[in-house]
Amino acid sequence: MAQLFGNYTAVQGVNLQVAPGEFVAVVGPTGCGKSTLLNIIAGIRPPVDGEVRIFGEALHGLNRRAGYLFQQDALLPWKTALENVALGLTFAGEPRQRARELAGEWLTTVGLAGFGDRYPHQLSGGMRKRVALAQVLIMDPKILLMDEPFSALDVQTRQLMENELLRLWEADQKSVLFITHDLEEAIALADRVVVMSAGPASRPIGDFPINLSRPRDVTEIRLTDDFLEIHREIWELLREEVMRAHGQA
Repeated sequence: MAQLFGNYTAVQGVNLQVAPGEFVAVVGPTGCGKSTLLNIIAGIRPPVDGEVRIFGEALHGLNRRAGYLFQQDALLPWKTALENVALGLTFAGEPRQRARELAGEWLTTVGLAGFGDRYPHQLSGGMRKRVALAQVLIMDPKILLMDEPFSALDVQTRQLMENELLRLWEADQKSVLFITHDLEEAIALADRVVVMSAGPASRPIGDFPINLSRPRDVTEIRLTDDFLEIHREIWELLREEVMRAHGQA
């Protein structure tokens, strides 16, 4: 797979497989094409060559089996939390009352029972992220594409959201492709961590299984010897790419 922008090749030679129910995190230096890779898998941007296959079928157009959680909130400010969560079902033709009932159930699932009538500006950053997560999950996607979804949150809220994500994922085991700059976050969450090289023509250069027991608490797991050993191994490879990207900048 390759993706070009003018004379710039963002990613090239990418061969990445994610198994059903697998949680894969992708890390790499700034500008290595991680978000481009997600956009290709989402069908937002077609690859120049190669193909994307979803459950064995070639992808043409938008990936209807995927839900996309962006770095920035995609909530409509003039709609309540309940209305935002129900939006996708409404567009899909679900009766309005049924969509609102399901939206209420999902707000409860993500810990926001009683907040359905609040507008985005009345919610904290962590609450807005929970609404956004419910907005994606209510559509029951088979694949979750997540582009640094918690990077704007403070450390404590971020760890709460990471644990919330793991709780929801463990209940349903969707395939997850999670983009992050934070190696600790990647290890704490994932079954595998894929390291991308510095751009241009970025490609996967490392694929590390994360053999840490589940269920996990992302705060506690960071303190274990096994976690530190995995972090040390991956950072040896990632550090070289970060320094190379810094030198190019």
